[in-house]
Amino acid sequence: MASYKVWTVTFKQSVAKDLRAIPNAEVRRILDRIDTLAVNPRGDGCVKLSGQERYRVRQGAYRIVYEIHDDRLLVIVIKAGHRSGVYEKR
Repeated sequence: MASYKVWTVTFKQSVAKDLRAIPNAEVRRILDRIDTLAVNPRGDGCVKLSGQERYRVRQGAYRIVYEIHDDRLLVIVIKAGHRSGVYEKR
């Protein structure tokens, strides 16, 4: 029997605002994808962003940007949004 590490997933406060701008059906899919990060944050589709200590996963036309803190088994979701604007600095 395999033993799994369970990661804690937290969100920046600004992610709630990001999700309000996305249709409800897509928000459900995005949240389901975020749930998979608690089991394996470097799973299928995970891409490390160049020049940053951040990662991203795709969910349809949307992207989820997050940080991984291995020492604390912590995943922090930084941003969620449409692929056309998710990487822009605020």
